[in-house]
Amino acid sequence: MRAFIFDLDGTLLDTLLDIGNACNAMLAAHGYPTHPAEAYRRMVGNGFGKLVRRALPGDALERLRAQCPDERAVDALVDETRAIYAAHLNDATRPYEGMPEALRELAARDMRLAVFSNKPDEYTRALMDAHFPGVFSVVRGARPDTPLKPDPAGALAVAADLGTSPAQCFYVGDSDVDMLTARHAGMTGVGVAWGFRGLEEVREAGAAHLVRHPGDLPSLLEN
Repeated sequence: MRAFIFDLDGTLLDTLLDIGNACNAMLAAHGYPTHPAEAYRRMVGNGFGKLVRRALPGDALERLRAQCPDERAVDALVDETRAIYAAHLNDATRPYEGMPEALRELAARDMRLAVFSNKPDEYTRALMDAHFPGVFSVVRGARPDTPLKPDPAGALAVAADLGTSPAQCFYVGDSDVDMLTARHAGMTGVGVAWGFRGLEEVREAGAAHLVRHPGDLPSLLEN
């Protein structure tokens, strides 16, 4: 293997509180009920559009769609949530314990390192600059010209930018979306225990490897 490509939310960084707070701020501003932070574990992973639609009460979502069948009313709430998140992108976000050390070890073993996330590209880059400056040779978030994961297009573009074949890449993530992305792209899926979803989800989604701590990642090169 020549490369490790990482998901961001729930894999490299614990971003749950900042994401949940942004979504709750939008909900509260419009008189909708908010959610405990833990509830957002099941809502994230498919981009802000789906996050907001999952967070809205079902009856409210139906009313908004009835008012604007083209979903402009819902999309306005998505944009509002993005703006709130952008202003509080890094309030509580932290790397998972042991991740910086694991990345240094992988780099010492001449692994090429990259990030591919469904988080908007500008936020992905900002968080990598804040927490892992200079660590990743390729950083790619959600872009308008590329379908979201689990579509493999973005992951394949990252592999090409790394100068390696998909078959020589591990894709590391915490959700079924990540494992499906790995499978669709022809990469080796690595499911992590410390993220938002837990080992059972990534196991059932077909992870080729399961790791319980970031410090276990270098050992994948010994198998």
